[in-house]
Amino acid sequence: MKILVANLGSTSFKFRLFQMEQEQLVAHGAVERIGDQQSRWWVQIGSWRSEGQQPVADHAQALQLCLDQLAHPQHGCLRSGQDVAAVAFKAVHGGRFQGVHLVDEQVLRAMEQMSPVAPAHNPPYIRAMRMLREAFPGIPLVAAFEPNFHQTIPNRNRYYAVPYHWAQEFQVLRWGFHGASHRWIATRMRELLGREHYRVISCHLGGSSSLCAIRDGQSVATSMGMSPQSGLPQNNRTGDLDPYALLVVMQRTGRSLEELLQELASQGGLLGLSGLSGDVRDLEQAASEGHAQAQLALDVFVSAVRHYLGAYLVELGGAEAIVLTGGIGQNSPRIRQAVCQDLQELGVVLDPQANEQLRSEGTFHAPNSRIQLWVVPTNEELIVARQARQLLEEQGHVRS
Repeated sequence: MKILVANLGSTSFKFRLFQMEQEQLVAHGAVERIGDQQSRWWVQIGSWRSEGQQPVADHAQALQLCLDQLAHPQHGCLRSGQDVAAVAFKAVHGGRFQGVHLVDEQVLRAMEQMSPVAPAHNPPYIRAMRMLREAFPGIPLVAAFEPNFHQTIPNRNRYYAVPYHWAQEFQVLRWGFHGASHRWIATRMRELLGREHYRVISCHLGGSSSLCAIRDGQSVATSMGMSPQSGLPQNNRTGDLDPYALLVVMQRTGRSLEELLQELASQGGLLGLSGLSGDVRDLEQAASEGHAQAQLALDVFVSAVRHYLGAYLVELGGAEAIVLTGGIGQNSPRIRQAVCQDLQELGVVLDPQANEQLRSEGTFHAPNSRIQLWVVPTNEELIVARQARQLLEEQGHVRS
């Protein structure tokens, strides 16, 4: 069974193709600048790479272009596009539809209802899914919703202190996101620790960031709430904010709520605070050159990570391991060092040399650290492919 996992942007289509019997990545690629007269694309199958530029009008054409390359007469890994058992998506928010579902009109309408809290994610996915359903009726589409991993969170960590009927009528709850990444960490750490009962704090730090407290493979708390705009400061999204701050700015500027929310979702976070960039690599470089706002943005980000890290050590009553993943977690020794600084009394002792050298899976704790410190690269696409395979097998949509 081959499953293609798609990652969609408003003008981009990225994919990974897995052979599920061996859980092997057999191909990957991308189409960028969709809608442009000079869209760029590339497809990699083993050591063979094909790339080019041509007009690609929409996501349906992007998928067809990739399928054509995957079925290349000499180098392809497919006989035809029909060899793909499903196209699967790491979907963000389905509201009343959580878990893993075949994409139909009911699922799409539920996603539309949640677009106000996922404005950067749901609308482009909905448009593309509708287009792909029409263009490829023979290939099932599967949505694996990110909050699914967090369904095990107890109500004390799920409910906001708002009128109870808000949760029942409007789904105002802490849904949580980055579910595929945190699920991967939960699965991988069971293997690395070699035990069924364990406590892990998963720190997915990247352009979008969140922490998750995991007990015995299940999520018990996570930093993101009803929307991906909450929790830690993101690259260009604000993270946690007192809602009454919006009222003050609205009254003093005359701007609408929608305008302010759009600004916070696109010009907030590390970008807004630094006035420079939302990319931690840029901020680290600028901070080393004396850029005060860049340093402030990094300090605020690290402080937020440590805030949730401390809370989750209390929630779990300690931990066997703290795991750093995502682009920042995997590649920034500076952020890892700042997050773990002066936590010896909590059992966290970092090995500076190991931390500085580590970029792949491995540990960076000192021998006297009671809590293990790990870098574990995430594999969200494989998690989504596994979920899609399970759904297809359960519902009889099995294709070799």
